[in-house]
Amino acid sequence: MTYYDLSESFYMAIDALRANKLRAVLTLLGVVIGVFSIIGVMTGIGVLQSSIESSFNVLGANSFVVQKYPAVRMGGPESWWKYRNRKNITVEMARRVEQEATYAKYVSISAGRGGGVVKYRSAKTDPNVSIIGATENVLFTRNYDIGEGRMFSRQDVEYSRNVAVIGPQVAKRIMPNVDPIGKTILINNKPFTVIGVTAEKGGLFGGSQDNLVVIPLPQYQRYFGGRRSVTIEVAAMDKESFDRAIDQVIGILRKVRKVPPGEDNDFEIVTNESIIGAVNDMTYYLRVGTAGVAGIALLAAGIGIMNIMLVSVTERIREIGIRKSIGARRNDILVQFLAEAVVICQIGGIIGIILGILGGNVVAIMLSIPVVVPVDWAILGLVVCTVIGVVFGVYPAWKAANLDPVEALRYE
Repeated sequence: MTYYDLSESFYMAIDALRANKLRAVLTLLGVVIGVFSIIGVMTGIGVLQSSIESSFNVLGANSFVVQKYPAVRMGGPESWWKYRNRKNITVEMARRVEQEATYAKYVSISAGRGGGVVKYRSAKTDPNVSIIGATENVLFTRNYDIGEGRMFSRQDVEYSRNVAVIGPQVAKRIMPNVDPIGKTILINNKPFTVIGVTAEKGGLFGGSQDNLVVIPLPQYQRYFGGRRSVTIEVAAMDKESFDRAIDQVIGILRKVRKVPPGEDNDFEIVTNESIIGAVNDMTYYLRVGTAGVAGIALLAAGIGIMNIMLVSVTERIREIGIRKSIGARRNDILVQFLAEAVVICQIGGIIGIILGILGGNVVAIMLSIPVVVPVDWAILGLVVCTVIGVVFGVYPAWKAANLDPVEALRYE
């Protein structure tokens, strides 16, 4: 079989599809749906994972978080009650970590809530500002930088001063043409003096990491509730001491919280890797389910292709007889009809891949994050389509190749 023979078979397959456009479109539809469903979902998951891996740097380099609840909660109401019934992490417990964690470079204590409103004179934000109460090291553990002014100090925290560091989005919204340093703002109608503005950090999952205000933890607890569990954020000395820092903090908290030996921790350690792992676990069953549905759709499409190819062979018996009478070999006929089945699958696969990538990246466009092109899944999709074309096209092609030329020429 030469290159010329293969190219001729390809063009003959294209001509056959053009001659029966409606039938070809209906045959393609099953392949398109199957490939679209799996590529679309895998692209969407890829967008999510890429965003996490490249943009989820809220914790900062070599940092981890200790909190009452898991970062990603799975399970029914019983699992929620399990976490809810845990003892709160108190400021006193967090201070013990701060004092005793020798592998920690920075330790910060924080609490937060959303839905805040920040006002300056007649201007105000929408009720979607994150209000964070924290100790002085929170910007280091969260990987923020100061753009203007300064971060509040240990003394500001200890003396419960009404000072605030605001995000650049808040500053632009209520003070577009004013130097915010030294100005008095109202955070949920409580007065605070702006002493700093964080450097721009960008968006995350459709939200903004710049739409926040940070105030000393005592003032947050005074104005917005002091009975809730706090979060401990720890930045290790370096990458090498990261695991040792985690182990050390776990040991300190188990001792402080009087967790009996052999029992599980009654708090959660959250790292970037654990969040990525949790997202992967959440999407695993979605990927498996989608692959199953796509497999059924592709199986149905393959059966449809076989039926259409058998009809095509029946309609073209005389054509096959003429080709054989002028010298076409069995292999030529076999390749011709196999090529036709594969071309149908490949065209459907290409359309499904394009639609799947576009559909999956709608999530990226909506969340203003980089688009993802799952090259590995696209290649796999084309390979699967080729296999389907060969598997379900081989019987009709074999049947066509084994027609008796004399009987074929007599066929009406």
